[in-house]
Amino acid sequence: MSKSQFVAAYLRGQARWRLDRVELRDDERNARCALALLDAAAYVAALGDDDPLMTGLVQAGCFINGGHTFTPDDETVALIRSWEGEPWRLLLTIATAPRRPSAVKGCIPAAVQPKSRTP
Repeated sequence: MSKSQFVAAYLRGQARWRLDRVELRDDERNARCALALLDAAAYVAALGDDDPLMTGLVQAGCFINGGHTFTPDDETVALIRSWEGEPWRLLLTIATAPRRPSAVKGCIPAAVQPKSRTP
């Protein structure tokens, strides 16, 4: 699977999470977020891994396991789960969001990621 496919699958999962939420008086927010995430998933799935929006996610350190797992940090998960905007803007926002160096994994710049120690 390509990186864009990993991101698309993650976004579809978050859309399902939104659709499963039951909240009183949510003013259809869950439905709007789910639709925006499904739209973003379709958009991302059509991108090549060399697209600038995808390379921005790679440079932000959003992939682990040799680039085979899209792993957003807690702040990015919250951003994704509440997203209602344009797909390209979501990717750009994720890629350019400030990262906390204390994060253990997910969407932290490669220069800040802990080095793995091999015995």
